[in-house]
Amino acid sequence: MEAASVAHGAHDPAHGGAEEHHGPITANRSSRVDAPTLGMLIFIISEIMIFGAFFTAYFFIRVAQGDPWPAPGTTIPVGVAGFNTAILISSSFTLHWAETSIKRGNRFGLRAGILSTFLLGATFLFIQINEYVHLGFAPRDSAQATIFYGLTGLHGAHVCIGLILLSFATIRAFRGHYSPQEHKGLNVPGIYWHFVDIMWIVVFTTVYVM
Repeated sequence: MEAASVAHGAHDPAHGGAEEHHGPITANRSSRVDAPTLGMLIFIISEIMIFGAFFTAYFFIRVAQGDPWPAPGTTIPVGVAGFNTAILISSSFTLHWAETSIKRGNRFGLRAGILSTFLLGATFLFIQINEYVHLGFAPRDSAQATIFYGLTGLHGAHVCIGLILLSFATIRAFRGHYSPQEHKGLNVPGIYWHFVDIMWIVVFTTVYVM
């Protein structure tokens, strides 16, 4: 009985023992960035590397080999792409409107901003698909065509992912899930969407303008 009492006292705070811990151990956070945001930033870094591989092929064709861009006998609709660029850049401003609105407790601004962002992104993607239909050349026609479709198509795939994230954020916004104190569910997709916009500016400048 005495041995059992001593063993029990080793785990009983009342007897001077160590306090027993219940539940999972709290993770040691060495970063000041919250986990969802850090995860998104790491994902974006990996995506930049993928784009870098395509840009390497692009510059190899234009600089190392000195091939004309685009391929002889083909044209790229710079005007349409420029208009589409303006649409995508506008979506960053509407997203910023949504983000600043919820911080101030303005739910109308949040909903109008996030819905406008989604619609502008969907319009961008529709115009890009329509551009593919009327280009007049296929990815297999030349190395330049392969790189063109590869870079713009890769970005288009990222726009699709961004639209999926924005759709969830839009639904949550209209259901009243966000508040001035808690809106990470909007900030994390927002980081990704701003990345998509910035990457398109690089693609547009490199592929269409240069």
